[in-house]
Amino acid sequence: METTSPVQTPAILEAGKDMHALLARLFPICRSITGNGVRQTLAIVQEYLPALQLHEVPSGTPALDWQVPAEWNIRDAWVKNAAGERVIDFRQHNLHVVGYSTPVRGWFSRQELDEHLFSLPEQPDLLPYRTSYYQPTWGFCLSHQHRLALQDAYYEVCIDSTIDEQGFLTYGELELPATEAGENPANEVLFSCHCCHPSLANDNLSGLVVAVALAQTLAAQPVRHYTYRFVFGPGTIGSIVWLSRNPEAIARIRHGLVLTLLGGPGPFTYKQSRRGSAAVDRAVALALRDAAVAHNIRPWLPYGYDERQYCSPGFNLPVGCLSRTPFGEFPEYHTSADNLDFVQPKQLAEARALLLRICGIFERDQVYRNLRPYGEPQLGRRGLYKGIGGGLEGQEWQMALLWVLSLSDGDHSLVAVAEQANLPFELLQRAAEALATTDLLAPV
Repeated sequence: METTSPVQTPAILEAGKDMHALLARLFPICRSITGNGVRQTLAIVQEYLPALQLHEVPSGTPALDWQVPAEWNIRDAWVKNAAGERVIDFRQHNLHVVGYSTPVRGWFSRQELDEHLFSLPEQPDLLPYRTSYYQPTWGFCLSHQHRLALQDAYYEVCIDSTIDEQGFLTYGELELPATEAGENPANEVLFSCHCCHPSLANDNLSGLVVAVALAQTLAAQPVRHYTYRFVFGPGTIGSIVWLSRNPEAIARIRHGLVLTLLGGPGPFTYKQSRRGSAAVDRAVALALRDAAVAHNIRPWLPYGYDERQYCSPGFNLPVGCLSRTPFGEFPEYHTSADNLDFVQPKQLAEARALLLRICGIFERDQVYRNLRPYGEPQLGRRGLYKGIGGGLEGQEWQMALLWVLSLSDGDHSLVAVAEQANLPFELLQRAAEALATTDLLAPV
């Protein structure tokens, strides 16, 4: 399993550029929770992940306490002034139209139109992002300066959209089977990201492109002890639909992460699973510590992204959420400022590197048993101790060996050793491998 450090090597930086190039390709597509924008997005993802399976779930299908909504598509939308000029134009930016707007065509007074306009007085140059998924209406988003400049008495409005009760919800799923799964049936790692936002780069194209790059890297690994499952679906309803359709896979999930907001400039933020001390919570905290990157760890909160579906009480899956600055806490959130310039290749590369480190911990965590637990064994005659005593050379390696031997009682995993020893997981894992080549240590 590939591991990385916070050092930005040329290969890591190149991966960041590749992710940003994919993000730029996907950025113009008008996505929503259903419709052709989602299909187009997932078809492009399939070019990078040919094994990705696309699923179409009919509108009206029950899914837990929900049902699949009617499918929404949009062809064009505009507001014209009396001179016939487009003063608001969907073709210029797809955030101009409220998501899931019902079709409309007609003339409206300036006052009537204003009831369907959305702007940000506190950010007068930006377009907001607004939706009306489950309470059908129509509307336009525009900058507040633009809104104040609309002075005509009447405007012609057109939203050329369809809401099809015979439509579908589309999601993508990729399974990378374990090559050495052993006998443990709970052997899956779930990565989930949403693909329902229109032209917003950080929220959440960044999570999608990092997931694609991570899946490509994991697929190329010759040895995988876990099955890695990637779900690309619309927010909330997508994970609810997936959960309702996959009871067998749910039972096998041992670790899970929702990936979102990974391209902005802020420090990493990890929101713990509902369990709070699940193996994934400990592994992510350890990876963040060992990577020496700025980060915050937050407790469970029943609000946010799809982790709240996976962690709902009936499922209570060990799924946390990895992001940078959380939603609503940066000024570009859900505005036109969340663009291609806001997301940088370096941030994407760091996210992929961190996730590979996390997967490395999943893959290599192991419980060992000290085979000579009575007294400290003689490491020197087994070639594991320095030949000349008295100095501090190689002290960290020696401490790693001793910590592994000390806590390898058949109960402590390497993650537990790393937590208590405050030594890098990878160092302790190498120490365990070295000890296991002797008569001192054996995996449980």
